[in-house]
Amino acid sequence: MSFSVIIPARFASTRFPGKPLVDLAGKPMVVRVCERAAQSGASAVHVATDDERIASAVKAHGFEVVMTRADHASGTDRLAEAAGLLKLDDKHIVVNVQGDEPLIDPALIRRVAEGLAGAEMATACHAIHDAAALANPNVVKVVLDAKGNALYFSRSRIPYPREGDPACYRHAGIYAYRAGFLKRYAALAPAPLEKAEALEQLRALWHGHRIAVVVSETEIPPGVDAPQDLEAVRRMLA
Repeated sequence: MSFSVIIPARFASTRFPGKPLVDLAGKPMVVRVCERAAQSGASAVHVATDDERIASAVKAHGFEVVMTRADHASGTDRLAEAAGLLKLDDKHIVVNVQGDEPLIDPALIRRVAEGLAGAEMATACHAIHDAAALANPNVVKVVLDAKGNALYFSRSRIPYPREGDPACYRHAGIYAYRAGFLKRYAALAPAPLEKAEALEQLRALWHGHRIAVVVSETEIPPGVDAPQDLEAVRRMLA
């Protein structure tokens, strides 16, 4: 199966300016992500950015860059422009790997690409066993239907355990789409639920599109959301 990985990366960030270029064991974080993506078996790996500093760092380590506009509202919008600039066939599979996931398992990237069969999008999750994570609004949760498709994503705990102890899953921010759907998705009107939760994947569910969810048997390593996350990631890399 052939698929490409596109990694959206921007320099400007309210919580962590310059995050893609932060040093992780001698290499910029975005380059660490590129290395993981290349190990997934992807036919191509590109970083989509509007920043020359990021582009220069990526190229210096031998990876490809697609220069995009600076006015994108989300990483998905940036990905859609990149797919168009790369002239990808509408049926070609694109995996969106976040630029702040330097510990992502290459095998998971491939599994998400393979999980796209029968759905417009695919993503991943793993079981949550930690009470603090369940209560943390920065940990996004997902509930699934009988076929493993997403029913809903939320920053709140879902499902609510009124009876028994239902399984709860943490959503990992990796997505696969066919290039044709990616372009259509970026053109969809934002959804009220998307705005309320600040979760752009709810736009797809709102408009009636299916999202297949790959359940990882092991915990998916955390990304780097804020500067305080760096030490934990550096220890894991070491």
